[in-house]
Amino acid sequence: MNTKNLAVTKRDGRQETIDLEKIHRVISWAAEGLENVSVSQVELKAHLQFHDGIRTSDIHETIIKSAADLISEQAPDYQYLAARLNIFHLRKKAYGQFEPPRLFDHVSRLVDMKRYDEGLLQDYSATDFDQMDSFIDHSRDLNFSYAAVKQLEGKYLVQNRVTGEVFESPQFLYVLIGACLFAHYDKERRMDYIKRFYDAVSLFKLSLPTPIMAGVRTPTRQFSSCVLIESGDSLDSINATSSAIVRYVSQRAGIGINAGRIRAIGSPIRQGEAFHTGCIPFFKHFQTAVKCCSQGGVRGGAATLFYPIWHYEVEELLVLKNNRGVEENRVRHLDYGVQINKLMYERLIKNGSISLFSPSDVPGLYDAFFEDQARFEQLYVQYEADTAIRKKTIKAVDLFSMLMQERASTGRIYIQNVDHCNTHSPFDEKVAPVRQSNLCLEIALPTKPLEDINDTNGEIALCTLAAFNLGAMENLSELEEMSELIVRALDSLLDYQNYPVPAAELGSMARRTLGVGVINYAYYLAKNGVRYSDGSALGLTHRTFEAIQFYLLKASNLLAKEKGACSKFSETKYAQGILPIDTYKKDVDGYCQEPLQLDWETLREEIKTYGLRNSTLTALMPSETSSQISNATNGIEPPRGYISVKASKDGILKQVVPEFERLKDQYELLWRIPDNNGYLQLVGVMQKFIDQAISANTNYDPARFSDGKVPMQVLLKDLLSAYKNGVKTLYYHNTRDGAEDAQNDQSDDGCESGACKI
Repeated sequence: MNTKNLAVTKRDGRQETIDLEKIHRVISWAAEGLENVSVSQVELKAHLQFHDGIRTSDIHETIIKSAADLISEQAPDYQYLAARLNIFHLRKKAYGQFEPPRLFDHVSRLVDMKRYDEGLLQDYSATDFDQMDSFIDHSRDLNFSYAAVKQLEGKYLVQNRVTGEVFESPQFLYVLIGACLFAHYDKERRMDYIKRFYDAVSLFKLSLPTPIMAGVRTPTRQFSSCVLIESGDSLDSINATSSAIVRYVSQRAGIGINAGRIRAIGSPIRQGEAFHTGCIPFFKHFQTAVKCCSQGGVRGGAATLFYPIWHYEVEELLVLKNNRGVEENRVRHLDYGVQINKLMYERLIKNGSISLFSPSDVPGLYDAFFEDQARFEQLYVQYEADTAIRKKTIKAVDLFSMLMQERASTGRIYIQNVDHCNTHSPFDEKVAPVRQSNLCLEIALPTKPLEDINDTNGEIALCTLAAFNLGAMENLSELEEMSELIVRALDSLLDYQNYPVPAAELGSMARRTLGVGVINYAYYLAKNGVRYSDGSALGLTHRTFEAIQFYLLKASNLLAKEKGACSKFSETKYAQGILPIDTYKKDVDGYCQEPLQLDWETLREEIKTYGLRNSTLTALMPSETSSQISNATNGIEPPRGYISVKASKDGILKQVVPEFERLKDQYELLWRIPDNNGYLQLVGVMQKFIDQAISANTNYDPARFSDGKVPMQVLLKDLLSAYKNGVKTLYYHNTRDGAEDAQNDQSDDGCESGACKI
């Protein structure tokens, strides 16, 4: 077919002859300044798919896809060509033209449509919006990669998800988030904060989480990525937990459920009037609550449920996720976190046995497990010797082997070292113990069970996330300004958002917990010529994470001077003058001798004198999606390939690692790393400074072993190494399947659906 004679259908329904020159001009514009891209090749691929009567919007999408299909290691810049074409198309859909409208007119229109929060027009005048307009740089839209634009279009930009209409472009998104978060600042300062915040996020120095990107500026006001809910052992508490899960899943939050208090099967109820049905029926109840509300109509919610390794039913609980068994004895749509402490590891190392108890039969043991390790050991040994108490005994190596086998086969049986979560914690474990983590294993905050949904004595923990893009930092001193901006923005968010459950609002207002992490760590290592596996990155990592924690603490301290410390500051170790550099696992010093670089003693005195606005400041999350927005490698993980591949509703999204052509030989790809040793040492160094936890993965290639199977002794060695390095939590267990090395999306039922991947 001669494409020159084709008719096209315009947006208003009119038909006219296709203008190939116009298409050529748009593709040429998108290709300007890019290397190894061919306008004619994109045109050729697109022309083959044109047909008579094709709509102009379909032409745009065909050209975009043609360019995206050409992304490769040999021609990585097609990811920018496709992105620019997509931005052109997106703006035409949003505004009917390429040039964005005046900001005030845009905001007024979307407030009238009830797409934007009406507070924007109450807090800012037309003159204010014109001032914001003066520093918006819409050309930054052209810095996105293709995968980033598709993620923005699919998840973040304000839109009608039924019709596919898009109402804004990225730079408006960024500036209006800043406008919402700094609205309450005095007029002399707020425009300066909005501009600096806008520059930081639009230049990808700061990375924001899914709930903030999608929600701030809209009438929706719930933005905490992670929610921790603890269940008690009573029916009232279990039902209150279920109700809280439903309310937060409906708000797109990822859920952590602590169900370790629930008594074991066969335990007496009401002085022996009945036998308890055990944990599994209640875990099923929680699973139903998690899955009852869809996340934006796309999929159900997601949660990780925690229990101690010494629970009487542990052998039945460890297999809940696997594909064996029947529906009655499996609860497959939750992930699980198994809680361990030093005594349990010692029993493994000494080839001893572990006694299993129902928490209801051993008074004080469950609380001591988190609050007081010496007390736990004393009670545990005492109860082991008491013949009147129901118990089971199992060889420690058999129980740990079962745990690691299930972790290996499902990938999603996680580890929480509860003693590290409390001894190396910002909280005083005697008054505010950490008893659980969240969906992605990076949050470690105090919780208390609810007795009803309006209970004000219980505590639901929320954490509001963001991340530094290490690859975009020119030097570590930049972290000082970035820390001030993100602490102020996230702290404002706590007051700006709504709280579906009273126990969540009370806890959030009292503790004001934040979790700032990092993205682009793999690129950061490559750019600095160091590697995961050989120890060369230890010093750089130590200096970097020292600066991150130091400057965030300094920012929160400055905010405390201005607005006051959080009301439960007295429940932190910081109030006693204890810092993370005092409580980390000293085994880290055995492999990393890097000295401290910053003035911690002056900071210590400032914190003792003025307090902190925020009880926690750091957490290292997976950041699967937001790293794509910033064209960065995700979190702290090594890439699986130079091109990552992520499935989306728009098809396969390909993204090339930053500066691939210059740094190809510097990147250490995941399956070329010989073992987990170097990685776990780096995580130990990070954990020295990080006040919450780290979504750290373990990775195994069976082909490295003689019979194609990973030996159990290797799995147990890594588990013990992680504990020895002070690591608080372990997230995914990844096994290479040999099919491909692209970075697969593991998030079908995990963090992404719960939105705690930032």
